Amino acid sequence: MTTFPESFLWGTATAAYQVEGAWNEDGRGPSIWDTFSHTPGLVANGDTGDLACDHYHRLESDLDLLAGLGVGAYRFSISWPRVQPGGSGGLNEPGAAFYDRLIDGLLSRGIAPVATLYHWDLPQELEDAGGWPARDTALRFAEYARLMGERYGDRVHTWITLNEPWCSAYLGYASGVHAPARTDPAAALAAVHHLNLGHGLAVQALRSTAARDARMSVTLNLHHVRGVSEADAVAVRKADALSNLAFLGPMLEGAYPRDLIEATSSVTDWSFVRDGDEAAARQPLDVLGVNYYNPTLVRHWDGSGPKETADGHQDGAASPWIACEDVEFVRQPGPYTEMGWNIDETGLTELLLRLHRDYPGLPLMITENGAAFPDPVGEDGLVHDADRVDYLRRHLSAVAEAIAGGADVRGYFVWSLMDNFEWAHGYAKRFGIVRVDRQTMERTWKDSAHWYREVVATGKLPE
Repeated sequence: MTTFPESFLWGTATAAYQVEGAWNEDGRGPSIWDTFSHTPGLVANGDTGDLACDHYHRLESDLDLLAGLGVGAYRFSISWPRVQPGGSGGLNEPGAAFYDRLIDGLLSRGIAPVATLYHWDLPQELEDAGGWPARDTALRFAEYARLMGERYGDRVHTWITLNEPWCSAYLGYASGVHAPARTDPAAALAAVHHLNLGHGLAVQALRSTAARDARMSVTLNLHHVRGVSEADAVAVRKADALSNLAFLGPMLEGAYPRDLIEATSSVTDWSFVRDGDEAAARQPLDVLGVNYYNPTLVRHWDGSGPKETADGHQDGAASPWIACEDVEFVRQPGPYTEMGWNIDETGLTELLLRLHRDYPGLPLMITENGAAFPDPVGEDGLVHDADRVDYLRRHLSAVAEAIAGGADVRGYFVWSLMDNFEWAHGYAKRFGIVRVDRQTMERTWKDSAHWYREVVATGKLPE
């Protein structure tokens, strides 16, 4: 039987815009995702996050749900426009008070609060001033982090600065399939840098304001890139530099990889990187957050025949893979989740062992892992999601294998606590271990929630 260390931190995760609702209540300002979802044609079925899961009004019952699962930690995100509506100035007290109630409610139930500062909901006012391609956004982010540290720093267990900056930069500013729906590759690379800089400045701000024992982290959706054959080594290196080393380099090594700078030289001269920026981005981390859903398969494209673009990130007006015109993203064999992503847990083991080799001594934590499936309601009114249970079992086994191989993995957070607004897919994709009825907002435990509760309680995978 697979057993995890006694100190292993078990949790589940959500994001503010995906669950909270109350999009224009108590002084909350508009975010880029409000603008995006209210723009016709950008989100499936015209869905918006206006109501989401109504978590803002159902906080206490949702906290009780978490307590029932028995998890040791809950990863949530703070809505920047809820606490600081325009992205600058003082705090919006009603919005800030909501997170007081959330954090205190977790602590009273014995659940460690893991707070993400930025899960994609940039205040629209900052986007209007240039967004992440503008240097000032990184400075505003650092000030926001300082305010959060002053307000909640005595109670938050772990701070995560950014969630998946790859998505913020490349899907938001290059391919346009995420907010703010821009398709400017040079702006996307400037966004990469200012996200990195903002992360480093935010860690500094948090360390100056939060409790001394608070843990600092960032969450990256690292792509485990494989080549179809050995002949595709250059394609692998290009994709790896753009997706992984663009963030790991400055954050953990204090420098961008030369491969990345050279490959993108026709797009930008990187003059937005100022002296001292890369050093500022490199701040000591207590744990690195890793989000994993599936691996990425590439091969060299010689320009003949149709080009495969099966990277799993939706087709947009442009590609998120800047300067990868000769890289083909190959559809991988099934089985697949409802998102069309192949299920291959071996990539998670290999990714964790790579991080262990490249950054020895750095603790790791799986901050998201999960799957969307159709999840029909049975005749008994319940959701018997055996496919999700199997997915979670496979991936937890992969984590255990990485631990056995020497990787220092400290915890695992299921994505997601409940069915929610899945960005441009709207409510069509269900990732939750708890079902949310879109008409009544009623929460119903799926079989996967009962299974996960047993895992959390025993620290073992059931036979």
